[in-house]
Amino acid sequence: MRLRHPIRVRYAETDQMGVVHHAAYVVWLEEARTVWLEALGFPYHELEQEGLFFPVVDLGLTYRRPVRYGQVVEVETWLGELASRRVGFFYRVEVAGRLAAEGRSVHVPQDERGRTRRLPEPLFSRLKAARVP
Repeated sequence: MRLRHPIRVRYAETDQMGVVHHAAYVVWLEEARTVWLEALGFPYHELEQEGLFFPVVDLGLTYRRPVRYGQVVEVETWLGELASRRVGFFYRVEVAGRLAAEGRSVHVPQDERGRTRRLPEPLFSRLKAARVP
């Protein structure tokens, strides 16, 4: 499953020249990932209430063109990597249909004490069905 999520660039995300600061992209990817999980039927806050957390263990971004204040970006998100103890998402950030950045994030499911755990079966099955090879 691929999901596109629009985000309007806020002034606070830009530098003095009106160009988005590189760190804002990380926030956008996280927002798009949580929207993706919710669309799959697993709101992130409910997963946390059940003691399941997804810390980022690896993150990468490649910037292709600047994004500016007031523009609307669309973050396309999909699951590309899945194992019982590892989940990997991929992202495309576009403005007006043009590629602005590409990214990936890897997450290891953990319990509330920070111990790695297996994905619960209902979630694993839904993720597997939604994965884009």
